[in-house]
Amino acid sequence: MSTAADRVRAVADAVLYEGYLLYPYRATSGKNQSRWQFGVLGPARAAERSIGEDDTLSAQVLLAPGPDVALTVTVRFLQLQHRAVQRRAGVGFEPVAELTAAARSWLTWDEAVECERSFGPLDRSALAVPQTFPVVVPAGCDTEQIDGGRLVRTRAELHAELTVRTETDDGLRRISLSLRNIGPPPADKDTAIAASLIGTHLIARVSGGDFVSLLEPPASALDAVGRCRQYRCFPVLAGPPGDTSVMLVSPIILYDHPEIAEQSEGALYDSTEIDEILTLRVMTMTDDEKAQARATDPLAAQIIDRCEAMSPEALLNLHGVLRDPRGGATAPGLIPEIPDGVDWWDPLADNAVDPEIDAVLVGGVRVSRDSRVRLRPARRADAQDIFFAGKIARVTSVHETVDGDRQIGVVIEDDPGADLHDWYGRHLYFAPDEVEPLSVEPPSVEPMIEGKPKWK
Repeated sequence: MSTAADRVRAVADAVLYEGYLLYPYRATSGKNQSRWQFGVLGPARAAERSIGEDDTLSAQVLLAPGPDVALTVTVRFLQLQHRAVQRRAGVGFEPVAELTAAARSWLTWDEAVECERSFGPLDRSALAVPQTFPVVVPAGCDTEQIDGGRLVRTRAELHAELTVRTETDDGLRRISLSLRNIGPPPADKDTAIAASLIGTHLIARVSGGDFVSLLEPPASALDAVGRCRQYRCFPVLAGPPGDTSVMLVSPIILYDHPEIAEQSEGALYDSTEIDEILTLRVMTMTDDEKAQARATDPLAAQIIDRCEAMSPEALLNLHGVLRDPRGGATAPGLIPEIPDGVDWWDPLADNAVDPEIDAVLVGGVRVSRDSRVRLRPARRADAQDIFFAGKIARVTSVHETVDGDRQIGVVIEDDPGADLHDWYGRHLYFAPDEVEPLSVEPPSVEPMIEGKPKWK
């Protein structure tokens, strides 16, 4: 059973490695030759010289402290590790791009090493004055002997500093966190990224107090939240819902209490894609392509091995589920389930639904016939979608296909022929996530269809 700490770390690890390696997970792929990740803090002057990223990440969060408040801040990032492949040549070694021996290959490539530093706990007296903590990661060089040669892994020294300041704001404590890379100015792009902090994020934990949500603050904290400033990051409450003891300062936009979908079998490092699609793509790779991916990076090898070992049941689990987060029955008026024991083609199944009275939940709002919505076409299924963007429409019907896909039929309000189109059934159809309800009617339950995004 996972703990609250496990949930926080799972999300933090996804943030740490987001974009680290992209499908098809091979060094020869163009998008893996020009790699880019979130949360990169470059050394001094790298950004102004256009050879690296800005050196700072900063956030302000609000804390309702108790008398025994204590704050701990954890800094997490990746340190670049260059893996050079060298072939045995006489009594010495020579650098090569690739080495193949004993049916296995190794490529020259940039890997990464996880780094984590924690500071605290800082009690009330320590928080009363600004604190600056050095973050130092030593350089390193490791050698691994392989058939016909060796791998030489080198890491540059990293220098950064974390600053913690607090001040009072409307009865709360505003905590300012700033992490800055103070490494020396680099000579070029290669030395800049080698001296960068990659995938950088902060985890702030408090005991004897409560963090305030910056996304959904109580009314009493609205003004104080409005005065908080963030730079290159997005602080959110982490841990399970209701937990106010952990704040994740992420370089990626998240919502409060994010979690990894339970269907996810493991990291794929490309959360803008759907796990099911990526897994199926990996399964279609040729043996040679899989070998190239394994030769590129140990983490790529793990992805290939995991996908090859995935059971049909695990793959089916990625396809998505219908989940009621409140554990209740289907809300009255929503599209009903086909009765047990009835096939979808049976006329009894047709009698169970009625598109003119059935409804669907969009963002927790019940949408049915005569609901007013704003159109937000996203799939571009039709070239005319661009003309419908932002238009106000009236819902005429709600449908569900035999595959479980929902479709909302509408007519455009300012279309002079709207009534005529509705009369003879010439409707436009959009998915629920392509419409924005314009009236709020809180439902009794809040089912959610999850098509297996990385974040749920």
